[in-house]
Amino acid sequence: MLLYNIIWVIHVINVVLLIAIVLIQTGKGSEVGFAFGSGAAQTMLGSGGGKKFITRFTIILAVLFMATSIFLALFQSRKATNYQGVLDKVKTEAPAVPGAANQAKPLQAAPVVPVTKPGVPASKPAGAK
Repeated sequence: MLLYNIIWVIHVINVVLLIAIVLIQTGKGSEVGFAFGSGAAQTMLGSGGGKKFITRFTIILAVLFMATSIFLALFQSRKATNYQGVLDKVKTEAPAVPGAANQAKPLQAAPVVPVTKPGVPASKPAGAK
């Protein structure tokens, strides 16, 4: 269980770092220097800028993300071997009267009640005098 928790923490940290590193990356037309300031990327990360570093770091984080996801799925599947779903826990009850489940009750029609508004006299049915 301790190993599961450690991998879970590594996975969450990895997800946050992966999101951050992908957001730092820029498109093909822009350089990484825009994220750090015009020339700061070249002085901080070398003459090639941070493009090579960020690309490698993204690949490492992506592989780590896949590995931790697989390990977490394996641990969860081992944990869920004795799982019983909600429907497995529901017990079916026998009817109170034997044979009552096989007999269908006939439907009764609802009684017809004339509706009148208060203060309005009820109208006579058609054909009545």
